[in-house]
Order: sequence, then C-alpha cells, then structure tokens
Amino acid sequence: MSKPVIAIDGPAGAGKSTVAKALARELDLRYLDTGAMYRALGLKALRAGISSEQGDAIASLGATTDIAFAPGDPQRVLLDGADVTDAIRTPEIADMASRISAHSPVRRLLVERQRAMVASGGVVLEGRDATTVVAPNADLRVYLTASLEERAHRRFLEQQAKGDEESFTNVRRDVAQRDHRDITRDDSPLTVAEGVHVIESGGLTVKEVVVRIAALLG
Repeated sequence: MSKPVIAIDGPAGAGKSTVAKALARELDLRYLDTGAMYRALGLKALRAGISSEQGDAIASLGATTDIAFAPGDPQRVLLDGADVTDAIRTPEIADMASRISAHSPVRRLLVERQRAMVASGGVVLEGRDATTVVAPNADLRVYLTASLEERAHRRFLEQQAKGDEESFTNVRRDVAQRDHRDITRDDSPLTVAEGVHVIESGGLTVKEVVVRIAALLG
C-alpha cells in the first residue's frame, strides 16, 4: 500500500509547520513546507529589486529558479543551490511571501511544482491552499486554526526568541493583515473546504494535535 498524503491548511501562526514536521516524523513521511517556496522566491525577487506588486516579473523569475529541500533540523531550503533556511525566516520575507502569493502567475508556477512533489505519496504538506488546491484529493485533509490572539502571541514569542524586539501590537497587526490578504485574494483564497477536519490548536500541545491528526487516518 502506498504511503498517505496528509494536507494541513490554516491561517498564519496556527502551528501548521510545527505540527506538520512532528507528524511527518511520527509517521515516517516526507515533509513539504509549501510556504517556504513562496518565501524563497520572494527572497530572490527582493534581491533582484523586483517589487511584490510585479506578479508577472516574479513568475518569470521563478521559472528559472530552483527551489529544493534537503535533510536537516530544521529542514534545509535551497535556493538555486544556496542554503537560505535562515534568510527566509524573517518578518520582511514572510510579508513578501504573503504579497507575492496573491498573484495568479506565481501561484500557478509553484502549485505545479508542489503537486509534482506530492504525486508519489508519503508526504505531509502544509500551507494556505494545501487542502483546496495543491492536494484536494489527499488521504487526509486538516484545517488547523486558533484565535487571532493565540496566533499573534505565538508569533510574538517566536520573534522574541530570535532577538526581534517587535511589539505584540505590531505582530498582531501583521498577522491580521496576512489573514485578510489570504482570505480575500482572488486566486485560491484561504478557506475551509468541504470534508476537511477542523482542529482548534489553542490550548493543545503539539503532541496532542499530532495524536488527533494521526487518529483520523484510521
């Protein structure tokens, strides 16, 4: 029997990455962070002096861009062969990724690559269109969510741990803005699809969420 495909969707700060990585380890599956691909392309666009509003130019840039993943903890993200794992985990790149993901040409390019990565099975993928666009026929689809306050608090603690002194008010504003962009974009907006299992992660440990998802596989 082929290994399952598990897709995890949800808003910023819901814990998708942490849960998906832990679930992949628990079930011995590959892990695919679709958002990292947008971050990597956003980083390259910034370095090339391309505005987040120039969707066609970014898609053209992406067509000749190699984005790959390599083993590691955290998983390594390679942009044209260079390790950008740390470089893409900044608030600036997170915002850039959110903005460029609203452009249909960019989404078409990266979704095609993501589907190819998922096609062979045995993967846990996460992102804001994982259950609706990238893997709508996944063996298990989960929408992981939490309140805005909970998600903003998590992001605030993450950034503090990295030495970022951004105020909680600003972090909360940024998360709310990303929610708005993700939910209202014309192409593949963030939504709870029919048949998706909704899990509220507030008040739960990562292990508890992983156990709940694994139990849904039957």
